[in-house]
Amino acid sequence: MKKIIVLFSFSIFLFSCGKGKQESTEPTSNRGGQIQAQFTTAQVSLGDLVPSDQVCMVNNDYMGRDQIEVIVDGKTYYGCCKMCEDRLPVDETVRVAVDPISKNQVDKADALIAITGSKGEVSYFENEANYKKYVETVLK
Repeated sequence: MKKIIVLFSFSIFLFSCGKGKQESTEPTSNRGGQIQAQFTTAQVSLGDLVPSDQVCMVNNDYMGRDQIEVIVDGKTYYGCCKMCEDRLPVDETVRVAVDPISKNQVDKADALIAITGSKGEVSYFENEANYKKYVETVLK
């Protein structure tokens, strides 16, 4: 019975958080052969920096619109739904990420955020040099 309740709760979380994301169409190529995801509210390309207030920091997705602001220990994080809003203050693991270049842990509230997946997935960078290196080496 406990397993059923846990599975039910988890499935509600997955479905409710996904509703806030702006659906993308199939990726298309732009000049230079980069994949470009098309969002209904904003056009972003792979490698673009995006504003932190338009990212669900729990799901690590660019949402294309302002998200729910959550302040924890004086730092501002963002979530896409009530469950994300409730989780950010109590789960430190969703407030940090690993910089893909340096492999250092970075606080999402302090990071540069860039589109790194064709469906709006994001990565967090501890500084501009790491972001530029990622774009030059990984996305080319």
